Amino acid sequence: MSPVQWSDNAPIYRQLKERVIAMMLDGELKPGDALPSVRQVAADFQLNPITVSRAYQELVDEALVEKRRGLGMFVTEEASRKLLGNERERFLKEEWPQVLERIRLLGLSLEDLLSSASTGESK
Repeated sequence: MSPVQWSDNAPIYRQLKERVIAMMLDGELKPGDALPSVRQVAADFQLNPITVSRAYQELVDEALVEKRRGLGMFVTEEASRKLLGNERERFLKEEWPQVLERIRLLGLSLEDLLSSASTGESK
């Protein structure tokens, strides 16, 4: 995992969990890949191992990773499908309404948005 700047806005275990999820969505971690050990992550990021364990446990609870006794934690085969579905749902419920409101406030039309998207520029 690359260097991370922790925010004061959310618990570190949740930020770590989100970081692992982002790595799965980006394809850095693929189904069957092993996650770094709790000890390794704790040492690399100077975190309490309990914090790392809590993040990993949430990933297990959501069936995104599985524990293999004596071997560690591994990304499940269905992780990408689940994550994509979850992220799409979260985007539509949480982010999209804010985007729509911003579009409305700026008075942008569908034509403005489509022409900007096709040229890759903003007006």
